[in-house]
Amino acid sequence: MKKYQSFLADILEKYESYRIASGRTSYSYIKNLIFFDHYCASEYPLAEQLTQEMVDKWCAQRATECNNSVISRVYPVLSFLRYAKERRLVDVQLPSTPKSRPRAYIPHAFTRTELNNFFYSCDTIEVKSGLSGEIRKITIPVVFRLLYSSGMRTTEVLLLRYEDVDLQTGVVNVQYSKGYDQHFVVLHDSMLELMKIYDSSVSKLLPNRIFFFPTTKNKNYQGVWITYYFRKLWQQRNRTRAIAYELRHHYAIENINHWIGDGLNLHTKLLSLSKSMGHSNIESTKKYYALVPGLSNIIEDVSEESFNDLIPNIEQDEKNK
Repeated sequence: MKKYQSFLADILEKYESYRIASGRTSYSYIKNLIFFDHYCASEYPLAEQLTQEMVDKWCAQRATECNNSVISRVYPVLSFLRYAKERRLVDVQLPSTPKSRPRAYIPHAFTRTELNNFFYSCDTIEVKSGLSGEIRKITIPVVFRLLYSSGMRTTEVLLLRYEDVDLQTGVVNVQYSKGYDQHFVVLHDSMLELMKIYDSSVSKLLPNRIFFFPTTKNKNYQGVWITYYFRKLWQQRNRTRAIAYELRHHYAIENINHWIGDGLNLHTKLLSLSKSMGHSNIESTKKYYALVPGLSNIIEDVSEESFNDLIPNIEQDEKNK
């Protein structure tokens, strides 16, 4: 079945090729274009050209959508329409979208016990017999440890190709990222050894794989695969709520927390962390530290003695009376 099915199919295919050649594409971006195409095909099956009514109806905010949700859904289509208008392939006006609102999202602060519980679930996962189950059993513990130890985005890990990982130097070439943001990640020695063991095992099952973490059909896993298994394995032994992407938050915060007292070296380390995480500027990395899990413990360790001298323990004083 063709990916694009409406009268816009040819233009959409050219636009997708244009974005790929520009290094500015992603699975979620293309997915929204496909949704728009299927909407045009089902709602206007006899149409031969795009009308303002089609565009306005698609871009209208739905009752179930917040501002940020409608922006995420509509923006890829608006970008496509700009491309098509510049080339005089469509004649419509771009509708306005609601303004984005700052997210009140607070990432989960992982505890060591929670992480131990989670990785124990990864290591002891039960799978069905067969090639698919065998690959899944050896892949899941490595994928989630890579996310935890490298700060890579979930999409970046799933789209890693075999040649992108240098198992001699431990350098990972992240070519498929958020937009055109190729960067490099250096693996921790322990993670590199784990990747070597995984490579040896999976190569026996799929000797000519394209992706570093392949499916049985020699394709890459999709984001929903990460979401499903993280939630399933997390909830086996933890009562809190968390998502896989928060491992990236944890990576940034843990690194910065370990730099306390480094003085002038802090800026250099923050720049290196920013580049490793694929950020275009340091400000993007700093946002991970806007809400700082673990900082209260550091402050307590550094200043508890002087704090207690200044602020008396009222409860203890009452007991001593």
